[in-house]
Amino acid sequence: MTDSDLKELKAIDQMVCHWLEELMHQAQGLVQSHLDVQHKDGDTRNLVTNVDRENERWLDQKIRTFNPEAKIISEEGFGDHPLDMEGDVWFVDPIDGTMNFVHEHTDFAIMVALYRDGQPLLGWIADVMGNDIYHGGPAIGVQINQQQLSASPDLQLSQSILMLSGRRLVAGDYGYKTLAQKALAFRVIGSAGITFSYLLKGQVNGYFSKLMPWDVAAGRVLAEGLGFIVTNLDGQALNMLSSNTVLIATDSTHHEIVTMLKG
Repeated sequence: MTDSDLKELKAIDQMVCHWLEELMHQAQGLVQSHLDVQHKDGDTRNLVTNVDRENERWLDQKIRTFNPEAKIISEEGFGDHPLDMEGDVWFVDPIDGTMNFVHEHTDFAIMVALYRDGQPLLGWIADVMGNDIYHGGPAIGVQINQQQLSASPDLQLSQSILMLSGRRLVAGDYGYKTLAQKALAFRVIGSAGITFSYLLKGQVNGYFSKLMPWDVAAGRVLAEGLGFIVTNLDGQALNMLSSNTVLIATDSTHHEIVTMLKG
C-alpha cells in the first residue's frame, strides 16, 4: 500500500469519526425521550425505533455524497442489495443493541465499515454512552479515540473469557453450551458492537454468535487489525453478503474451538 493510499484511508477514518461523534451526541440526548418503538417481523424481541431509521438514512446520505459509486448494506432498508463485493461496499448498523437502547439506555453502538473488492479496509464502532469510538483497520492500526490498541495475549480456551449470544445459548444451538462449559467464563451483552469493544480492549478473548453482515463488518475489520482470527464455524472465510455463525478469537483459542466443534 502506497503512502497516498494510507493518507486516503486516514482521511476517510477521521471523516467517519466526525460523523459518528455527531450521531453519538444526538443519541445521548434521546435515550430518555419518547421513542417510536416497533417490532420487526412480529418478533417482540427484535425492535426498531425512529432513531435506528433516522441514523441509517443520515449515514447512507453521507456515504452516497462522499462515495456515490459505492454500494451500501444497511439494516433498516435504506441501502442496496448487492450481489457481490466488487468495488467499495459500506456497511451500516445505525443502532446495534436496540433492546438495550430502549430498555437499559446503555450498551448500544453505531457501526460503520468500508470494504474494497471484498477486503476489509476500515471499521468504526461508536460506544454511544461510553463516548468512545473504536476505529481504524489493518493498514493504519486500531484506536480507541486517539489511543492506539495492541494485540491481546494468545490464551488457551480454558484460560479465556468468551462472549456468546444469549439467545443462541438458551435455544441450545450447536456449540454454544459446549463453549460456555469449556471456557474460563462467558459473558452476554446483547450488542455485537459493545461485545467487540470488550474484545478489542483485551478484556475477553473470543466471540461466538450468529451475525448479520452489518453486525460483524466493522468488528471484523478492527479485530483483524489486532490479529484476531475471524471465520465461520468451520474455520472458513465469512460471506459478507449473508448471515454467518461467526467465531472471532485469538489464534490458539480459535484453533482449539474449531478443532473441538469439528470433532
